[in-house]
This record gives sequence, structure tokens and C-alpha cells, in this order.
Amino acid sequence: MGIAFHDLDSNFQLSILMAMVEDASYLVAIRELATGKLIYINKEGATLMGTDDLPTLELLFDENNPAPISTTSSPTQGTWKNFNNISFSGTFVESIFTYQQKEYRIFRIFPIQSDQLLQRQLNKELQRFEALFNHASIGILVTNQDGVITMVNNFALDQFGYKREELLGKKVEILIPQRVHHKHENHRHHYNHHPQSRPMGIGLNLFAVSKNGTEFPVEISLSHYSNEEGSFVIAYINNITERKKAEENIEKLNNELEEIVEERTLQLRKALTELEHSKEELTLALGKEKELGDMKSRFVSMASHEFRTPLSTILSSAFLIKHYGEEQDQPIRNKHLQRIVNAVSLLTDTLNDFLSVGKIEEGKIQVRYTSFEPEEFVNVIIQEMHGLVKENQTITYQHTGDKMVSLDTSLLKHIIMNLFGNAIKFTKADGNITLQTAASPESFQFTITDNGIGMSVNDQQHLFERFFRGTNVSNIQGTGLGLHIVQKYTEMLHGSIACESKLGEGTTFRIIFPQEK
Repeated sequence: MGIAFHDLDSNFQLSILMAMVEDASYLVAIRELATGKLIYINKEGATLMGTDDLPTLELLFDENNPAPISTTSSPTQGTWKNFNNISFSGTFVESIFTYQQKEYRIFRIFPIQSDQLLQRQLNKELQRFEALFNHASIGILVTNQDGVITMVNNFALDQFGYKREELLGKKVEILIPQRVHHKHENHRHHYNHHPQSRPMGIGLNLFAVSKNGTEFPVEISLSHYSNEEGSFVIAYINNITERKKAEENIEKLNNELEEIVEERTLQLRKALTELEHSKEELTLALGKEKELGDMKSRFVSMASHEFRTPLSTILSSAFLIKHYGEEQDQPIRNKHLQRIVNAVSLLTDTLNDFLSVGKIEEGKIQVRYTSFEPEEFVNVIIQEMHGLVKENQTITYQHTGDKMVSLDTSLLKHIIMNLFGNAIKFTKADGNITLQTAASPESFQFTITDNGIGMSVNDQQHLFERFFRGTNVSNIQGTGLGLHIVQKYTEMLHGSIACESKLGEGTTFRIIFPQEK
């Protein structure tokens, strides 16, 4: 390998350059044009200079051994001394290229040898470049400043359906729809005045036209270089027809899904309207009717949003699975199947929240006290929810006090799982979550602390209201019912719940249950 002083990003142009110079039998080196700093020299060059010491190579060309500073690539004869004070003569050739908006000088020194051997080396270099250029799996065009095509690779010829002689010497507009020729010429002139390596037409839908007049969508990236013949533009062209078709299919599926959700929402509204006009609802007080109306409005809005995302995931994954029928596609199928499972789990949790609220409102939940060991009870819950824990999250649990307490284990499990699930969801991947329990003859206390996103003071005032969600969690899925259910279950167990939170720093929930005497 050559000696590199800095990590060079890999891209297609750099791959071509490195393939050409790495095994060259002559010195190849690269300097930053602005600073003159040597950033690369190949293995043969280091050998020729008589050293592989990196700091010493910085002095390859110093005040007593200067490098030519002209920007021409015309060969120049010269004599140099290496680090062993041995003189050698050679032919010096240099050129300028631009990469990521920085200019670099690449220079080569061919030791004096027979013209025949030099020609063979040059031919070998040209053959290597031609192989890389013509076997690239992306269309490549090279044009001069006038937009005339000077080089085109085989992949581009196949894309456009032309023979090489039909494109060479033609304006690049031959490959662009007629309706945008004038705009493209203006863009081309502007690029020639301000050349830089960048994608073409950012934010626009670009189209090319083949020989038979068929238009197809493309992505184009541009770069440029200069030599004694002038300035040239390199265009890398990728046909994205299949990707566009896939995007259109996904959009069609999303539209169909939205129609289904809208239909289901209308049915839900109809059901709620019928419920509102039922005999039982008419017996409720005016205050209860107002509260129910507000709940209905929030439910419709939330359900439309919370059901749409998992249903979209299920439908799109089911559709994509059909396209992966080969045995080697099993990992992809597993990925989409897992997405479906996760989406169904989310829908199930959402429905369970609705059912729990309904049971609470109807008074159908009965409290049953049993004695149990809280430490073992909480450890089992932590194990059950281990699959939800994000990578690198730290979970710590500690119990103090009595080993036995008396509570309704079903309600307590729902409370702990809800608070623990929220802590996981609203804490970053490398965050810390601490659970603590303390038991005494008078009370049982459960505390959970995280260093997640926290809540504002205003949000904390509405924390236990139905369907309320904090202003800083709009991008995280949830029904807004979990903490409302936690509060109701805590009240059924005659407990009290308190929350301490600071926006951006974390949250602590503390629940205290009295013990029956």
C-alpha cells in the first residue's frame, strides 16, 4: 500500500485514481494546492526517495529541492536528490484536480528510461483506466465547456441505447428532453463558471431521454477537472425508474390505507353518535355529557393517528414480503414479519388502554388483595419487559424493608409496567433508569427515576388527564391514557402518586400505598 498522511474518503473517482497509481512503477504523489502539504505518496515513490519515514517525506520538496509550480501537465525534465543524497533524473508531469471543494496537485516522476518502456507503462495505465471506466455499473459522461460529449462509458451507452460514435462530438442536450434544453444550457453555463462536485438538480425531478425517445427518471452527480486541453465536466448518471415505481406503489398503498382508516373512523363516529343518543347516556348529567363529548373528540383524533401508523406498517410489510420469495431473502422476510408483529403489539396495547378506561368508567374492576414478595414481583416484570429496553440503557432495581406486602397484584403490575414502559420510551439509548421499592408495616412505596426528556411545569398540571400528551413527545407514539389509568388504579388501592420532573433532565414518579392492618 502507498503511504497516506490523512484518511481519504472512498468514492468512485477516488477508486479510479487509487487503482491507477497504487501499483505504478514510478513516483506518484498528491499535495494540497493551498498549503503545499504532501498528503500521499505511493510505494514506488517512497522507494525512489530512499525512505519510508513519514515526517521526512514532508521534506520531499524543500527550498533546495523545489517542485515545479506550473499548472500545466506538459512533461518537464529534471534532476532530484533523494534522502540518501543519490541523484536521479526523470520526467516530471503534474495536473490539478478538485475533491470536496478543495484543490489538489497530483504529480508523477518517471525515471529516465527508454521511450519504449515509458510508452509501455503509459499504455498499461491507459488500459487500467479504460477497464475501470467502461466496466463501471453507472453511466459516465465527460463533456467539455461547450457541452460536447468527449467520453462515454459502456453502461451509459446501454442506458440511452446509442452507439459510441452516435454520441461523441454531440451536445449533451441530445440526452435531455427537448422541453428543458434552454434551461439546461443556462445551468451548464452557470456550472462552468462555478464548478464544484455536487448532485445535480437538488429537489427537482430530473429526466433523461433515450435514442428511441423514451423518457426515464435519473439521478445525476457532477464533478470536474482541467488539463492543458481545457476544463471538463464528468456526469455520473443513475436510472431510478424502478425506485420511482416502488415509491409510487407505496404512495398508492398509503392512500388506500387512509381511505380505510377514514371509513373506519366514520363508522366509529356513527357508533359514538348512536351511543350518545342511547337511553343510558340521556340519563347522565349535563356535566357528564360535556365530558363525554370532549372524550369522543379526542378519541377520534387520537385513534385516527395511532391506528394509521401501525396499519400502514402492516400493509406495506405484507406487500413487500410478496417480492422476496427466494431462500436467500429470508432475513428480509424476517425483518418485515417482525415489523408486522411490533405493529400488532402496538395496536393490542392501544386497545387494552381503551378497554381499561372503559372498565374503570363502568366500575367493573374489583380489587383483590393478596400477599406477595415485592422484590421478586418487580424482578419478574423487569424480565418480561426486557425486550423493550433500548441498547445500552441501564436498569437498576433495589428493594428495602419488609419482604412481604399486601396489594392487588394485577393492578400493581399494570401500574409498574406503564411507568417502566414510559421511562424506557422517553429515555435515550444510553440513559439510566432506577426502580426502588420500600416496604414497612404501614406502607409500600414504589419509585422510578429516569434521565429522559422530562416534562415542562405546564404539562405536569395536566399529566393524569385522559388523552393528554406532553408537548415534547409528539414524535413518540402513545395514547395519552397510560398515566390516567395509573392514577385511577392507584386511587382504587387508596394510594397517592406524585411526579417530579424537569424538562430535558428526567422524571421521577413516587407512589405510596397504605398497608392493611
